[in-house]
Amino acid sequence: MQTAEVLELLQDVADRIVRPRFRSLSDGQVMEKNPGDLVTVADREAEVAITDVLRSAYPDALIVGEEAVAANPAILRRAGDAGHWFTVDPIDGTKNFVHGSPDHAVMVAELQGPTVTRSWIWQPEHQLAYVAELGSGAWCGDRRLTIDPSRRQPDGRTSWRREVGQSLGGDLPPMTLTWASCGIDYPKLVEGETDYIVYGGTMPWDHAPGSLLLTEAGGVVGYPDLEPYDPTTLRKPLIAAGSRTIFEQVAPKV
Repeated sequence: MQTAEVLELLQDVADRIVRPRFRSLSDGQVMEKNPGDLVTVADREAEVAITDVLRSAYPDALIVGEEAVAANPAILRRAGDAGHWFTVDPIDGTKNFVHGSPDHAVMVAELQGPTVTRSWIWQPEHQLAYVAELGSGAWCGDRRLTIDPSRRQPDGRTSWRREVGQSLGGDLPPMTLTWASCGIDYPKLVEGETDYIVYGGTMPWDHAPGSLLLTEAGGVVGYPDLEPYDPTTLRKPLIAAGSRTIFEQVAPKV
C-alpha cells in the first residue's frame, strides 16, 4: 500500500468506528484488560478493521496489534524474529478517549526487523496527520517537520514522564505527566512543546510510530546506555529527546 493509502485507512476507520463512540460510550462498551488498563469496543473493532486490510495487502507480514497481543501474547514474542511486520494501536490513549479527552490517536508502523521504515499517527479529534518514512522525512500534513538545530539543551521547559514525581536531579526540572498518549507525546516533542520524555513502558505499538517521526525530524530515541531504540525488545526505560545533546545530558541520570 502507498503511504497515503495507509493514512486514508486510519482516517476511514476512525470516522466509521472510533469517532462515533467518542463521548458516547455506554458502561458496557468499556472494559478492563488489567486493573486500570482500559479497552473499549472501539479499540477492538478498529484494530480488526485495520488488521484485515493490512493482512490482505501484506499476507506474509506479521501484524502485531495491541488488542491481539492482549488476547495472545505469543504474537508479540514472534516480533523478534519477524522480517516484515506492522504494529497497530487502534486507539492510543484509551483512557483519554474514555474520559472525553481529544488527546488520542490511531497509529500504525511498518518495520523490517528492528528498523521502522514507515509510520502513521492520526489524531482524529485534532484532525492532524503525522507521517514519517525512513530517509524521506517526517511530515504533518504537507508541512515537513524539522527540529530546530539550536535545541542543544533543555531551556527551562518542563520535562515529562509517565511516572509522575521523579526527579533526575542536577539542573533538570522535576518530571510531570505526559499527554498520556504516545500519539500525542511524540508530535508534541517534535513540535518543541517539551525537550525530552522518559518512558517506563516500551510496547512497540506505542513507540515505533513516534520514534520514526522523531528521528526523521532530527531527534533521538534510545536507552540510558546511549544505545538506539530497538522495537523488537521491551527494554526500558526509553528516552525520547529533541536533540542528541539533550539525550546525552539526560541519559546518564535516568
